[in-house]
Amino acid sequence: MRLALIQCNPTVGDLQANAAMILARAKEAADQEADLIVTPELAITGYPPRDLITQEGFVDDARQAILKIAAEMPKRVTLVVGTPWRAHPDAGPSDYDPDERPTNSLVVLRKRKIIARYQKRLLPSYDVFDEDRYFRSGDDPVVIEVDGIRVGLSICEDLWRADDVDADGNRPFRSNRYRNREDPVTDLVDLGAQLILNPSASPFVLGKGMRQRKIIAGHIKRHDIAIAAVNQVGGNDDLIFDGHSAVFIPSEDGAQIIAAADGFTEQTLIVKLKKPEKNWSKRDELPDPIRESAPMSLLWRALVLGVRDYAHKCGFKSALLGISGGIDSAVTAAIAAAALQPENVLGVLMPSRYSSDHSVADAQALADALKINSITIPISQAHEAAEQTIAPAFVQLGWDDLSGITEENLQSRLRGVITMALSNKGAGLLLTTGNKSELAVGYCTLYGDMNGGLAVLSDVTKVQVYKLARWLNENHTEAGFETPPIPINSIEKPPSAELRPNQRDQDSLPEYEVLDEIIERYVEHRQHPRRIIDETGIDWETVARIVRLIDLNEYKRKQMPIGLKVSSVAFGRGRRRPLAQRYRPEQSCDG
Repeated sequence: MRLALIQCNPTVGDLQANAAMILARAKEAADQEADLIVTPELAITGYPPRDLITQEGFVDDARQAILKIAAEMPKRVTLVVGTPWRAHPDAGPSDYDPDERPTNSLVVLRKRKIIARYQKRLLPSYDVFDEDRYFRSGDDPVVIEVDGIRVGLSICEDLWRADDVDADGNRPFRSNRYRNREDPVTDLVDLGAQLILNPSASPFVLGKGMRQRKIIAGHIKRHDIAIAAVNQVGGNDDLIFDGHSAVFIPSEDGAQIIAAADGFTEQTLIVKLKKPEKNWSKRDELPDPIRESAPMSLLWRALVLGVRDYAHKCGFKSALLGISGGIDSAVTAAIAAAALQPENVLGVLMPSRYSSDHSVADAQALADALKINSITIPISQAHEAAEQTIAPAFVQLGWDDLSGITEENLQSRLRGVITMALSNKGAGLLLTTGNKSELAVGYCTLYGDMNGGLAVLSDVTKVQVYKLARWLNENHTEAGFETPPIPINSIEKPPSAELRPNQRDQDSLPEYEVLDEIIERYVEHRQHPRRIIDETGIDWETVARIVRLIDLNEYKRKQMPIGLKVSSVAFGRGRRRPLAQRYRPEQSCDG
């Protein structure tokens, strides 16, 4: 049997285009003598479709797209397609209960008709997943036969079973959610499955790929089966899907890869499988692209893909951003140039009276190195005019101090006004440059540097930004640049917002290595401040202050642009903290 895995990049809701893509790719695989062809989870709708599932007609239109594919496929081929499906697909709008949730399904097409259908049994509802909201779970395992091989059907979480632990070994609110549910993999094996298909739409998270490989190896070792995993690729809103589809068979060491797709790109992976009698035929193990890629390489490719797809799928051909000579804007500009081509990126220099000469020079050096367009719009005159306009009101209200944070933020907000005006006029999608460390503690300005349509680095800590910058310069050819793109001065100089004379980030924040350690533990691992103090040795005053800042600034993050997710817990829809709340864990950190 020749198995083809279609690692594709669907656009959410574009049913006709997704169907045409699937059909074209499936026919190409059939021309290469593929017998069994498989698409990712919900490939016909794109993942995640979210509330489109509840829109009247959407699931029915998806079904019609499936039937069109079935009518045009070669009869000998078996095609497995991911799609939503409702219980009574032939009922009219007045004949079925609109509140009855559809299923997240795989339909099996052969001889131009549907010969089988599998309904996802384990529905994740944690982090960014809300499948219980939209779908009802299936109950029955499904095994089909293709060229003498018994093939079991599963979908994503059926294989994971909430075992996607975080870096600290935790599974918050997950470990017991399937306690009373049968194991879908075991049920398939009991029905005689020799090969298990696992179409998925599993979002990229740094380190997650290796955890997936470990989970798959565990299933293979326990059951002596082969597994073919095909994952969606591309960016949909805040989520990035890395592909990395692969086929695994049993080996003396547990599992080996006999076919592997590249990450972050569309690809059809075709592999020949022989019918197993006692054991699968021995093969030479292939390199695993996940294992062989450096973390910063994976992060770079994920962010570039996320920006490219968000822009293109939302109809943007160009982008702009403020460039200040700092590390964050430098890395964001490099990502934008790689994603959209340099000629489609505009860097805006907006020096104030507090801007250093080197910040302007570094920003221009960046634009020159990246070959992006640039424009300089000084804000000193506008800043002085704004201060003169509002200062009398401050005095009248009894606020005599004219040198505080409010006056500093005027500069950021003026820059926000300018970049939004350029965006509105036609410069394209405005990218924000703030990193996760700054967003965590509120070191950012609402309606200022937070203005924009996409927060590129919002899930990348300051320490990671520096690592990514150094990796870019050391691996500029791999990243697509002729020369190192990040000015060395942007990497080596002390970080500063330059909103007052001689300002440095560390005037008000701890060293970023310390700050990021607290953020990772409190935000991603949900650790209590006391545990952070005990395990790191960081003084209690620092931990208590940072934890308090993180909680206080939730209101800012609720108003920030959508941000690309690359960690286990991002500031976005997967982290749902209340604003009006009074839980104060830092109050127990009183030395």
